[in-house]
Amino acid sequence: MAENRTISNVAGIDSAELIQTWRELGIHAYIKIGIIAILLSFLFHKELSLIIHQWQTDPSWSHGFLIPVFSLYFLNQRKKEILNLDIKPNYMGLFFLIGVLVFYILNAVQFQRGYLQKVSLIASLGAIVLFLGGWKLIRYTWLPISYLLFAVPLPDRIYRSLTIPMRQWAASVASILLNLVRDLEATAQGVVIDVVYKGQQLKPSLDVAEACSGMRLLMAFLALGVAMAYLHYRPLWQRIVLLMMTVPIAILCNIIRVTLTGFIYVLWDPKYAQGIYHDLLGFGMLPLAFVLYSGLGWFLSSLFIEDEEIVEDVVVRSK
Repeated sequence: MAENRTISNVAGIDSAELIQTWRELGIHAYIKIGIIAILLSFLFHKELSLIIHQWQTDPSWSHGFLIPVFSLYFLNQRKKEILNLDIKPNYMGLFFLIGVLVFYILNAVQFQRGYLQKVSLIASLGAIVLFLGGWKLIRYTWLPISYLLFAVPLPDRIYRSLTIPMRQWAASVASILLNLVRDLEATAQGVVIDVVYKGQQLKPSLDVAEACSGMRLLMAFLALGVAMAYLHYRPLWQRIVLLMMTVPIAILCNIIRVTLTGFIYVLWDPKYAQGIYHDLLGFGMLPLAFVLYSGLGWFLSSLFIEDEEIVEDVVVRSK
């Protein structure tokens, strides 16, 4: 009831006239959406093809297929507010759209930064929403639109520069933990771990490859963390904490992965530390990260009792 009153106040209509589902939006609205989708697909067909191809061929970005689904889910969560807005065009959006398209052409001719070409697609979508729906519509759609950035693969140069320190951290911590094993001596040299077990040096040395850098887990888990922080109702400071903790949790899980790989390599059988077994161990880190993240969310929720809960408890006791 409170939600309906809020929506009717914003939209300026009676609660009985509220649009409840997307089916009630009207055929003309869907025709406009279809035309916009076709135009964007035609203009950015090259960028879309490159993005989808990388989703299909690069395991580090295979989560990209899920990002648009999450964005649509975010929109659906606010459908009542969106469908009942008294929207008005904002010509600042048209100005932004022209600016984005001019930059898109200039970048294609002069700067030739592929990543910026792909991001221009999302910027154009945001400008169109602002132009057609104004700031009221942007209020409810800015996150679903900006969330699409998680689906755009980073440039290889930036991606590799981020993986190197993560590989070094994983190698250093894993070597420290491996040294806890009796008769085992591990030394980290950059991203390579030299292992001496029972006086015999193992060959080849353990190489924390780019696939073990944790970037794949970090990017997927960061996207998941944003989704969980948005969907679960909690105070703003808790959402910020949860969002900030996605990075250390992902790094921790990757360190665990590298360390377990080292133990398997030394104490069990090297064949189980590579190939499909190595990949399965990597996939297993995402559920672990999710459990740690959920545990942190539960801890934050249990740390403080909201004022409303205290008042309700007092009322119940008084009865």
